[in-house]
Amino acid sequence: MTNIPVWPDPQPVISHLASGPYPIDALPLQIRLAVEEVQRYIQAPYALVAASALSSISLAGQAHYDIARADRLCGPVGLYFLVVADSGERKSSSDTFFRAPFEEFQARASESMKPDWKDYLASLAAWKATQAGIQTQISNLAAKGQSTVQAEKALRASEDDKPEQPREPRYIRTEVSPESLRWDLAMKWPSCGIVSAEGGVVFGGQAMGKDALMRYLATLNLLWDGAELSTDRRTSESFVVRGARMTMGLQVQEATLRTFLAQSGTLARGTGFLARFLIAWPESTIGYRPYVEPLDWTHLDAFNRRITALLEREVRITKEGSLTPSLLVFTPEAKKHWIAFHDRVERELGTGGSLQDVRDVASKVADNAARLAALFHTFGEEKSGSQVGVNSFNSASRIVEWHLTEAKRFFGELALPDSLAKAALLDAWLITICKIKGVSEVSSRNIQQFGPTRVREKASLDLAIHELLELDRIRVRVIGKRRIIQVNPFLLKGREAATATFATAATGRGPIGLSAIKNLECSGSSVSSCSDQPAENIDHLVQDLLAGLF
Repeated sequence: MTNIPVWPDPQPVISHLASGPYPIDALPLQIRLAVEEVQRYIQAPYALVAASALSSISLAGQAHYDIARADRLCGPVGLYFLVVADSGERKSSSDTFFRAPFEEFQARASESMKPDWKDYLASLAAWKATQAGIQTQISNLAAKGQSTVQAEKALRASEDDKPEQPREPRYIRTEVSPESLRWDLAMKWPSCGIVSAEGGVVFGGQAMGKDALMRYLATLNLLWDGAELSTDRRTSESFVVRGARMTMGLQVQEATLRTFLAQSGTLARGTGFLARFLIAWPESTIGYRPYVEPLDWTHLDAFNRRITALLEREVRITKEGSLTPSLLVFTPEAKKHWIAFHDRVERELGTGGSLQDVRDVASKVADNAARLAALFHTFGEEKSGSQVGVNSFNSASRIVEWHLTEAKRFFGELALPDSLAKAALLDAWLITICKIKGVSEVSSRNIQQFGPTRVREKASLDLAIHELLELDRIRVRVIGKRRIIQVNPFLLKGREAATATFATAATGRGPIGLSAIKNLECSGSSVSSCSDQPAENIDHLVQDLLAGLF
């Protein structure tokens, strides 16, 4: 009789928390239909497409409205979104669809303001000539030893006559230093958004160098708060940013973000910078995007028309360049729901609570829920006037709560060493697929083709395998040039329970039917019959479902 080696008890590994299904049904109908339409075409993760759409709504609405959560708890509605995703995930494509109204509006505004710019430049030239003449007069009088008092008074008085530069709408930025951002908000247009599919320009750009890091984080934090920013200069004009509004919609690669966090130390979280973001870390859809014919864009066009209507509304700006948004308030019923949401989150912040590890993020979640509710109200036809209703708030609270769960997963995994994080990801994937298929081993070739994206590359896979070997969670046997990964049988109990749980999960492409899962069986009778087959013969449906979870 063949001796079967005894498996030791597996040591624990921090489990990878799969990204839950994005609550697409929580979006108001007009927004949801546009997001679904774009997602069907570009086939990016729902969370990524939704972030593009909501960033656009934030950018269009933030100049017009503030939200009052309670007496003396009033603030902006602008939101910060951060999507952690690989390059090629099609965020640029997603942003392009939802950015079109801003580009068209800015082009029309630029054309219509050409006469204003001509008048301004002519007036500025005349003013400079007057200034130069007075300065020359002062020099001549001083050279003759005569009094310059009257000429100096005239020079000071002429400062009041300096023509004001036209304020031309410029909403979307991709890369900007903290100094130029402050200047533009104070002197040009007081509402903008940094929207980029290459978040490295922010998290890894020159602006985030060691010398400027603290200043940039403080600037972005204060803009999210809607606070005043003072800039004092020795060699040029000092100025103050008042009443400005800011949106951020960034995608950043995991490696770039890890580097940023390592370089910034405790600053990124200690200053509350990352806590202000609605974070998403969806699983990649790369490799699962067959060609789709262009659509008729009925719902996207309706979405963009509403954005255009918001942009065409008059933006109220004081002479000093400060926005004066209208104040939205909750209906009494919506206020009760907001308080209940706030208190439910607060209870989980204490020691032993489910949110104690993300207290910084959770402490901002009620504020973000109020902001998003106001934006949902704003995006509607504003039939309810200045009162944000319970439906808008309940939709918003579901969205931000999903992002809170993502933040918990995001910060938990980033706190792990890279090798252990990948090991946890591979471990969860191996256990899931083995339970569903009724096997106990999978070939490394299948992992590289169908496994979690972050461990498909050989070096990453080898690191993860090494960690799991050390924890007695797997063994490796070699057959010729092939490696077979055997899972510790103590980890594979309860196939039916795992199948039932998996059947209710979502991949971002809709719910999975239980009957479909139960019909997924490996061909052949041996334990390794599934893992030993060529990758192209593996049940693609199982792999597609697993890819949606990991």
